[in-house]
Amino acid sequence: MPRVNALGQPIGEALDGWQAPPRPTRTAIEGRWARLEPLSPDAHGRALFEANALDSDGRNWTYLPVGPFATFADYDTWLRTMAAAADPLFYTIVDCAQQRPIGVAAYLRIDPAAGSIEVGHINFSPLAQRSRMATDVIYQMMRHAFELGYRRYEWKCDALNGPSRLAAERFGFTYEGLFRQATIYKGRSRDTAWYSILDREFPPVEAAYQTWLADANFDDAGQQRQKLAELIAQARHTG
Repeated sequence: MPRVNALGQPIGEALDGWQAPPRPTRTAIEGRWARLEPLSPDAHGRALFEANALDSDGRNWTYLPVGPFATFADYDTWLRTMAAAADPLFYTIVDCAQQRPIGVAAYLRIDPAAGSIEVGHINFSPLAQRSRMATDVIYQMMRHAFELGYRRYEWKCDALNGPSRLAAERFGFTYEGLFRQATIYKGRSRDTAWYSILDREFPPVEAAYQTWLADANFDDAGQQRQKLAELIAQARHTG
């Protein structure tokens, strides 16, 4: 039953003692398989451009607001604009084993007063796709946001972006609905699919990520023994 005020009207739960979290800062976020470093065009730009070039048909850029970039100069200009911004706050994804940049991701729509933050601008180059590195990045950014004190972690994408919608579900986000004709990008209309994870939902999700990322979950050929989505469903049920 919802709380009611003195007039008998239903009202939201009390947040006694809750304080707005700090904004994320330009500091590294360490994972086992991947590390997130503050985006540096000078340190990361050329390697990122070369990693993205492995996506020869530009498929990764279809649902991103920019790209693909024909020249390094164009990409470098965009990187420098993003590196100077506070929102979105961009990170370079670094392969811990190879010590090379393999993609980017960002926090955006950062709203400390509401305790809400979104993850987006995710671009895993072919070097990172379908790997433990990619999942580690998603987990580490989620964990960091909740450790800062955010209460709502969002994922949004073009409703026609099937792989992103499947990824959101695999990563434990809950579908919230469709915003029709929400925006325009690249000269086309976009309906936006909304997903989220709340702070109270994170503990079992985190346990599932840790189990999935563990060495014991992979055989000698590097194949997963249990799927992340299955582990999250089990953790939520038992939790």
